[in-house]
Amino acid sequence: MPAIVACYKWVPDEEGIRIGDDRSVDISRARWEIGSFDRSAIEAAVQTAEASGWTPVTLTYGGEGVEKSLKDALSRGPEKGYWVASDRQDQADGRATSKVLAAAVHTLDGVRLVVCAEGASDTYARQVGPRLGVCLGWPAVTSVLSFELGEGSATVVRKLEDTQQTVEVQLPCVLCVLPEGFEPRVPGLKAIMAANRKPKERIDAADLGADEAPLAERVSLEGFAMARKNLVIAEDDPAVAARELVAALHKEGVLS
Repeated sequence: MPAIVACYKWVPDEEGIRIGDDRSVDISRARWEIGSFDRSAIEAAVQTAEASGWTPVTLTYGGEGVEKSLKDALSRGPEKGYWVASDRQDQADGRATSKVLAAAVHTLDGVRLVVCAEGASDTYARQVGPRLGVCLGWPAVTSVLSFELGEGSATVVRKLEDTQQTVEVQLPCVLCVLPEGFEPRVPGLKAIMAANRKPKERIDAADLGADEAPLAERVSLEGFAMARKNLVIAEDDPAVAARELVAALHKEGVLS
């Protein structure tokens, strides 16, 4: 039976990230989770498998902490979870990540489709999906709103800036899906319990022989600080206050 691989990333929940007065980034209290965009990629794979009879599996890449993500991923419908284990993922860029994922896909049997999010929810660099297609030697389609599998090809609807585009792409291929096209399901208790019994496989990155060296090395990380102007209009008369506000907006160039 052909397989569909849904790739995902284990990321800190942005609500738990704290930015210090010195713009330092503290993720020590953040809860880790499957990225919100990646949950849509898993949903796309599962929906397609339900319609086609193909086998949906998940694939992720990361350090020891990522192992706990497998249960959540499998509770969303896939039949097996693969984890490429490496403590170098924290420094990996899109190039390194795509090489590792491609090497892992090559070890799996019968893969005809790889589904990724348009971008990761922590960086949204939009690099891994297209690069993964290059590494696999498969066509890749981005900005995917919906798709249907045919005999040897997929019909894909892309959402562009001001229009939609329909393309046909030969299988096997890589599709990078948009979150608005695939609302992720919320796993129920039965699905969560079933995930405990589904197979999980660890793959050591060193055994794949992929080049994990990034082209770009992160040397520092700082939170973004926005300078805000605080305008206080001390007027009891709403009409006067409104005129002063409009005048201030004109002065700042917000209104023309």
